[in-house]
Amino acid sequence: MIASLPMYDLPPQQGANDRFWQAIRAHLGEGPAALTRQGDLWDHWLSPDLVLSQTCGYPYRARLHGKVTLVGTPDYDLPGCPPGYYNSVFVARADDARSDLRDYAKARFAYNEPMSQSGWAAPLTHVQALGFAFKDLLQTGGHRASALAVAEGRADLAALDALTWRLLQRHDGFTTGLTELARTTPTPVLPYITALHRDGAPIFTAIKAAIDDLSDEDRETLSLKGILHIPAKEYLAVASPPGPEEG
Repeated sequence: MIASLPMYDLPPQQGANDRFWQAIRAHLGEGPAALTRQGDLWDHWLSPDLVLSQTCGYPYRARLHGKVTLVGTPDYDLPGCPPGYYNSVFVARADDARSDLRDYAKARFAYNEPMSQSGWAAPLTHVQALGFAFKDLLQTGGHRASALAVAEGRADLAALDALTWRLLQRHDGFTTGLTELARTTPTPVLPYITALHRDGAPIFTAIKAAIDDLSDEDRETLSLKGILHIPAKEYLAVASPPGPEEG
């Protein structure tokens, strides 16, 4: 069996995630003894042995819908977002004189990967509404790497999901050299999923109980306020703009 919580699992969060999984497992009455942190995420998500994982909204609507069971949506209590929603934060260097996103139309944009709601789809949709699209691109492989690329001058702008931005500000000193320019329209948070043949209801109940069981410190570390049901149709309604390879 497979359980993974890969989306917000930087070293400062790993201990809390381990305890969170143990609480879920205890309430569920089954599951692997430890979280899986190696291997390909697509292999995890599509495995018939998947008990629990968390994916991004873009992979869910583009490739996973109809192949996995949607369990529920965590609530991270993010500013300016309804419960169970999040958005992307555009960050630039604090010493950059440009203050409007339109001024960055020809700047180098760092993004984590093409199939990322917060790192690619949401920011591109946002700037398309402003009349431009990013052309000078740097793919980094991760939100932290995108933020670091901006801080180090290898890129001029990046978009990070709001929770990652919060976590980086807590733990990474380089973020003091960055400034927030804008935020995108909120969309549903990265959902919990299980294998298609599994019933999501008992897993939802186990997660809810596990969140209640977390210590105040672990709940704060994970920014977890609760879990709720957001229907698949709300994920599927989010726009999917062209990928970087499509220009």
